[in-house]
Amino acid sequence: MLTILILAGKELRDGLRNRWVLGATLLLTVFALTLAFLGAAPTGTVKVAPLAVTIVSLSSLSIFLLPLIALLLSHDAIVGEAERGTLALLLAYPVARWQVVIGKFLGHVAILAFATLTGFGVAAAALSATEGAPEGADVSALPAFAVLLGSSVLLGAAFVAIGLLVSTLVRERSTAGGIAIGLWLGFVLIWDMALLGVLVTDQGRSVTGGVLDGLLLLNPTDAYRLLNLTGDNVGAFGGTAGLARQTALTPPALLAALLAWVALPLAAAVARFARRPV
Repeated sequence: MLTILILAGKELRDGLRNRWVLGATLLLTVFALTLAFLGAAPTGTVKVAPLAVTIVSLSSLSIFLLPLIALLLSHDAIVGEAERGTLALLLAYPVARWQVVIGKFLGHVAILAFATLTGFGVAAAALSATEGAPEGADVSALPAFAVLLGSSVLLGAAFVAIGLLVSTLVRERSTAGGIAIGLWLGFVLIWDMALLGVLVTDQGRSVTGGVLDGLLLLNPTDAYRLLNLTGDNVGAFGGTAGLARQTALTPPALLAALLAWVALPLAAAVARFARRPV
């Protein structure tokens, strides 16, 4: 365990040296503050908790930014060191290959978690300090905000694991970068557009509720979206109320899906790296 923590600390220091921590934190903070104040602007008229509307905005932001940041962080974690010649030196020390993968994973997740918690926390604190919400409204949205924070870290961890898997499969950083961008486009943009096209074309003949649930679980961003945008406090503002009534997926099932998206790619990365020649 100590070896893994040392490796994770090295990745964290590399992130500080390369300004990854600062850049990701500032990016998420700026966007989160902007969306928080712009999104909460009409709540004084409709008597809606500003924090509930902010959760919807931050969830949409996370779906686009967190997978991209995670993939950019992790796509060259293995192949980059192999190209620089430092991977062979690292493996010359008494360290197991699985410890290298797990250590890199934990270091990158720590960077993302710090950036996410800081950025979203600053936005929520600033909104609470400046906006006047109906009594008790913001308190009722606090559990949903806690779910948002935890699931955002899980979403980032899932794409860190996917990026590490890509890094163990290829021989060049440029190839890993291209695959990472392709995966981001596929998961974040193309999958949902293709699914929408299938649903419109099928008209409910073949794609039943169970099939739709399975297709949604095949994309970690959809599991994340459903988990955060179908709650009682935020579902009405997230545009997913209709889908929430159609799906049989419960929050525990969606959480389990996110955990599986973390564990399975990470296990595959460990297995692939164990067989990779250096």
